[in-house]
Formats: sequence, structure tokens, C-alpha cells
Amino acid sequence: MKYEYIAVTAADHITRVTLNRPEVLNAINQQMHDELQHTFDQFAHDDDQYLCVISGAGERAFSAGSDLKSIAKRGKSHDYPKSGYAGLIERFELDKPVIAAVDGVAVGGGFEVALACDIIIATERSRFGLPEPLIGAVALGGGVHRLARQIGLKQAMGLILTGDIIDAKKAEHMGIITQLVDHDVLEDTVNDWCRRILRCAPLAVRASKQTVLRGLDEPSLEDAMRNQQTYPTFKLCYSSEDKREGARSFAEKRPPVWTGK
Repeated sequence: MKYEYIAVTAADHITRVTLNRPEVLNAINQQMHDELQHTFDQFAHDDDQYLCVISGAGERAFSAGSDLKSIAKRGKSHDYPKSGYAGLIERFELDKPVIAAVDGVAVGGGFEVALACDIIIATERSRFGLPEPLIGAVALGGGVHRLARQIGLKQAMGLILTGDIIDAKKAEHMGIITQLVDHDVLEDTVNDWCRRILRCAPLAVRASKQTVLRGLDEPSLEDAMRNQQTYPTFKLCYSSEDKREGARSFAEKRPPVWTGK
């Protein structure tokens, strides 16, 4: 697929996806939904790609969410792809890590995309919120559910029921973001996170993510610990060549050489 509204690169085991409509704060229209579905499909199935970074073009926004002018013009809501909003928010089977690099506005669907990521690195000029009720809508792209699960019910309700937009400092205090940085070091910070993740065995990282998320869905800690060995990527990791390489490299006092197998 030739992309018009996103930019994608894949190098050194990292897929970088840039939402590329800066003139409209990287608002998501129908074609961008479809392009994102395609590129996340590619990332999920490429064994040589270990992690993904999502960012927004320009200096004003990660994404302002749905392109309301586009919706008004077509006379109906966008048709979400099979993996949900932006081809990401219902991709529950994705066990590879995804980082959101947020610089500027991340509201509505843009905030929902960030919440669907595993790590959020944000600049001090970023802002977050789910303002859908202010226009008579509900944040049904996972926003109301993920926010309540990630920061707790009372804090989430305060944002959801008011439609308030908060600054990055408050978002950090509420536990929404992983790390707050100055905007001029965002790229270096994201690269450092990527480097640190890539030090680890790819299957071990994937198994760790899957075990955390599936474990949270178990009825108790006891059930989570009992059942973790049945999780698909956990089983794959513990019979992998990389697990054997990890033991060999430790014994031989050398850096491991991961193959993702």
C-alpha cells in the first residue's frame, strides 16, 4: 500500500509510524484508518520487527483524534478497520511493545491511540483528554475503558465526565505517561527506550507483555501465576533458541546475540 497520510520506516528491528496530517493536527480520516490497519498488520507479522514507535508530524500534535470535518462531509462516521480505531485499539493479540512519542495535543481518538500503547513518552507541551462529551459523543475507542484500568476509577471519572484537557505535568502525576521530557530531547529519549528494550531477547519481551496483560484478566494472582505457562508466547519463549543463547552468553561472559527464535 502507498501511504498518503502516514509515514512508515522499518530499520534495526524498529517500525516507526508517523501520523502525517500536521495541517489538521494529525486528525484521523477514513484513509488514515485504513493505512494504519495495513501498517500494523505488517508490523505484527514481520518477525524481524521487534517494537513500534508512533508519533505525530509537526510540532503541535500527536493527534487530535477523529477528523470531524471529514465525518461531516461523508455524512456518517468513519468505518473502523477490523482491528478497531486506527487499526490499533482492538489489536489485543499484539504482544510486541508499542511506544507513543507524544509532542503536543493527544485528545479524543489521539489519546485513545496513546493509551493503547505500552509506553507513553511525552513532552512538557503535550496535552491529553477525552473531550467527546463536549460534542455529545462518548470515547468508545477504548478510551473510557483503558483510562479507568490504567489510572483508577476516580481519577479517570474526573477526566471522562468533564471532558477536561490536562497538561503533561498533571498527566504525569496521574500516571498516564511513562516519562515526561523537554521537547528537544524527545527523540533521544525514545531512542534510548528502544535501545534498552532491544538489549532484551525479543521473545522474552513479547512474553512479558502478554503475561502481564493476560494475567490482569485472570480472577486472582494465584490464577495468573498458575496459568501463565499456558500463554502462547510464554510457551514459545521458554522453548526458544534465544533462551538457550541467554544461558550460553551468561556462562561465556559475552553479550547475547538474539535471533528472535
